[in-house]
Amino acid sequence: MNALREAPIAVPWLGILRADWPLVPLRYLVRFLSGGTPDKGNADFWSGGTIPWVSPKDMKVDRINDSEDHITVAALDGSATQLVPVGSVLVVVRGMILAHTLPVAVTTGPVTINQDIKALVCGQPILPEFLHAVLAGQAEWLLSQADSSAHGTKKLETEVLQRFEVPCPPLDLQRRIIAAMRAQAMGLDEVVAAKQRVLDLLAEKRKAIIATAVTRGLDPKVKLRDSGVPWLGVTPAHWELWKVGHLAKVGNGSTPERDKVAYWSEGSFPWLNSSVVNQEEVTSSDQFVTDAALRECHLPRLRPGTVLVAITGQGKTRGQAVVLSIEATINQHMAFVAPDPALVDAWFLRWSFYRAYDYLRSISDDAGGTKGALTCEDVAGLRIPVPPPDEQRTIVEHIARETAQLDAVRAATERTIALLKERRSALIAAAVTGQLDVGAAA
Repeated sequence: MNALREAPIAVPWLGILRADWPLVPLRYLVRFLSGGTPDKGNADFWSGGTIPWVSPKDMKVDRINDSEDHITVAALDGSATQLVPVGSVLVVVRGMILAHTLPVAVTTGPVTINQDIKALVCGQPILPEFLHAVLAGQAEWLLSQADSSAHGTKKLETEVLQRFEVPCPPLDLQRRIIAAMRAQAMGLDEVVAAKQRVLDLLAEKRKAIIATAVTRGLDPKVKLRDSGVPWLGVTPAHWELWKVGHLAKVGNGSTPERDKVAYWSEGSFPWLNSSVVNQEEVTSSDQFVTDAALRECHLPRLRPGTVLVAITGQGKTRGQAVVLSIEATINQHMAFVAPDPALVDAWFLRWSFYRAYDYLRSISDDAGGTKGALTCEDVAGLRIPVPPPDEQRTIVEHIARETAQLDAVRAATERTIALLKERRSALIAAAVTGQLDVGAAA
């Protein structure tokens, strides 16, 4: 039986640790590399690029050798980014994701990184897979050390990582631990993957229910006609086709100067950024501005029932819409759509934007660029099918009823996945502190 000891008081996050394992500050085990973003306006840096450029949105896997965006050799020569060696450990060190998750991945091919990621190039005493396991197993403590900026972005300072003490058993034992972890985690990962497929199927069914309801209605025998809008196809013959700008007032907001105390100190009016579009409904805010900010920055005072649409943003944010259920104002990365209730129901309008999501994404992508944007004119010019008010309400009720059932199944599945991931994290934490029996591992 291997002897265990309480971790030193300076590293309480480790709990129990093998007595014969040294603890080594990370600064002595790895070389830190930083990344950068090549000039987005320089087509020579991006067009036809084949070199993976990893940003936090790509950090959803344990092993990484590709990314959504790619850069050219010219970008390597003309920017702060650099090639990261194979077998390095990537850690996201800046972003809102650090409020709840620490993405970590081992590179299995040469990549570059942006400025929100650090690459840890492992020295001889530690294997990349073992370091990956240590960081993943102690993610909760590391996240607790992340600082928040004035606008809410989390940052894990390099100094915190450099002084982070890592258990460092002999290399042959590290290899056996990795093998044992993989063997025991495989079963958990397979169950998680199966549950994730269930979530994917639920999402597809939800999307189909909403798309059918807001473009075809609920009567399967209704007479249809060609809408004349390619992304819509056919719609009920008695429905009218309207531009959003004829149904609602469209505009956007701004961000008051952060350094001006009079705009933020003791503010009481909710101010929202585009992260709210990931919610089902906006019912609260965590940032507030003053009357002076509302007045001097010409911020719109939005009423409940306004639909908010993200007009910029990477990942899935741009093009998503949500219904506002409180009085609030917004930043410049969203458009507000304040509907005329005599013409269109707010929730019907929201679900219409949901149906138009892929189309909005397509028109917002800049030719040859890597980051698109919508304008208020794009939003106002969107044509949607509009049924009579009573039919709108019936459709909204139908969507609410059907999606509630799917959402209940989704929530239960997500709870199961969370428990499985907790078990996996506990397994990793036990392994990297010497509490996992690896005697039988090859």
